Amino acid sequence: MSLRIATVNVNGIRAAYRHGMGAWLDARGVDILALQEVRASTEDVVGLLGPEWDILHDAATAKGRAGVALASRNKASIHRVEFGPDDFDSAGRWLEADYEVGDKIVTVVSTYVNSGEAGTPKQVEKYKFLEAMLLRVPALAEHNPLSLIVGDLNVGHRRLDIRNWRGNQKSAGFLPEERAYFDRFFGAEDDPDYNAGAGFGWVDVGRRWAGEVEGPYTWWSARGQAFVNDTGWRIDYHMATPALAATVQNYVIDRAASYEERWSDHAPVVVDYDI
Repeated sequence: MSLRIATVNVNGIRAAYRHGMGAWLDARGVDILALQEVRASTEDVVGLLGPEWDILHDAATAKGRAGVALASRNKASIHRVEFGPDDFDSAGRWLEADYEVGDKIVTVVSTYVNSGEAGTPKQVEKYKFLEAMLLRVPALAEHNPLSLIVGDLNVGHRRLDIRNWRGNQKSAGFLPEERAYFDRFFGAEDDPDYNAGAGFGWVDVGRRWAGEVEGPYTWWSARGQAFVNDTGWRIDYHMATPALAATVQNYVIDRAASYEERWSDHAPVVVDYDI
């Protein structure tokens, strides 16, 4: 059974819909849609997506910030938002749900990792989130061998993932300490089993599909001509357990044809799985 899963940081769903997100979604045939940086109420999300979608939404504690959602054609059998220590505020950043697909269960997580800022308390919060992921990622694979974490992880794992990597080695999103967490998930790039069993054994679907090439990127700064020149970052992931990664049939980044046609500063990442 084919299952199309899309993830996108919408940078505010109301603004995204004003600029064309609805037309994209109508044409894309998505079965499960993961959203990050929703920045709206549940009522807004339901009103924009429409009644044909079953919607789970976890808003951030601070109004107008973060927010993650999962929308599906079929209702989730169960969902969870618990993440990290009891005193850790992960609201609006981690939402997981189990979906029945034929005779199988697929677990999908929509996550929005903190952007961070080197040398500030924001970066401390980012490391707290990544530490919580170190605990939850292997537990998720034990919970269900068909598990998928998608979303804006706000880290470029390798030099291939950032066009201007040399100029960003001291910037949040490409700090060695951040990238080391992804070595744990997928393996280090010099490991012979990188992305094929190293680390926790999870698979970076985008890198496996694209191969050893620059990008392809999923986010572009608003500064200068970053989008036009494709000076981007690949920070939006499909992160799959090996069993699920083995079912990938197609991987596409829906990069807008022009700067004017964008409805978010991120591009959707759309993957077809054969469950």
